[in-house]
Amino acid sequence: MLDDFLVRALLAGLCVAAAAGPLGCFVVWRRMAYFGDATAHAAILGVALALAFSISIFAGVLLVALAVALMISVLAGRGWAVDTTLGVVAHSGLAFGLVAVSFQPTVRVDLTAFLFGDILAVSRADLAVIAAGSALVAGLMAWRWSALLTATLSEDLAHAAGLKPARERLVLTVALALVVAVALQVVGALLIAAMLIVPAAAARNFARSPEGMALWAVAIGGLAVWGGLRASLIWDTPAGPSIVSVAAVIFALALPLGAVLGRR
Repeated sequence: MLDDFLVRALLAGLCVAAAAGPLGCFVVWRRMAYFGDATAHAAILGVALALAFSISIFAGVLLVALAVALMISVLAGRGWAVDTTLGVVAHSGLAFGLVAVSFQPTVRVDLTAFLFGDILAVSRADLAVIAAGSALVAGLMAWRWSALLTATLSEDLAHAAGLKPARERLVLTVALALVVAVALQVVGALLIAAMLIVPAAAARNFARSPEGMALWAVAIGGLAVWGGLRASLIWDTPAGPSIVSVAAVIFALALPLGAVLGRR
């Protein structure tokens, strides 16, 4: 079954949706959209470093994404203007990554695949890495779910419950870096943040509890993956952007539908 590239693509997309759904809910609740965007854009620098030192693309992207996310968290904690810091890091990381790749003439690399994803080229080894990374993120979210919810609701309440909000922020930072690393090949650096935010934002129109919103986000993300791959096959469109486009259509439909259900 895994010999079929469409099956591998679908499984890879579903794995990413399963990890991005719960994490995307926290990104929406904490208003961390630009945080995720900055981390994803810096992933291109991780690609360049991985090519330069002949290491795994996954490892290079994970290291850079984790370093950038931690740096932003530290600077924000010291009173730096978060929006300015995110803007500088996002665009600088992307620019330095593109420049660094250009200094490697002996390496032939299709930057379009890293910017917009190349899910149809996922191999068995890639699928194994994506599945393992997604399972790790999903397990991390399940393990720290209650603590993350409490810290998101109120840091004072978290302190009263014996929790450390800084530790929970670190958990989200690590999970975000992992999602960026596993989703790079699926939707690309420029669209990773969309896979985090759009399904979660659409799920908010149907959910009646935090857990329900996470499940709805996973379902909507999975539907977007299936619909995007189907659209790509029928109309010969890029798979990664097609997935995000379907997610955006679902979000647009969820707004009036959620309002109707809410009135009932």
